[in-house]
Amino acid sequence: MATLIQTEIPDQLARQAQSMVERGWATDVNSIVIESLRRYLESHQEALTEQFIRDDVDWGLHGTD
Repeated sequence: MATLIQTEIPDQLARQAQSMVERGWATDVNSIVIESLRRYLESHQEALTEQFIRDDVDWGLHGTD
């Protein structure tokens, strides 16, 4: 399954992505966006996990239910 996401990117990034496709580094701009998002999420996973833990601890110590 896939989800369609529409977004705007700066013209310079679009030109760079298209240039990479034209040079054969990627099959299309879509594949560049997907790979970029995957790498971003992987590189920030530890920070996200740490923040979730901190939020849970804060809620456990100070939250109200």
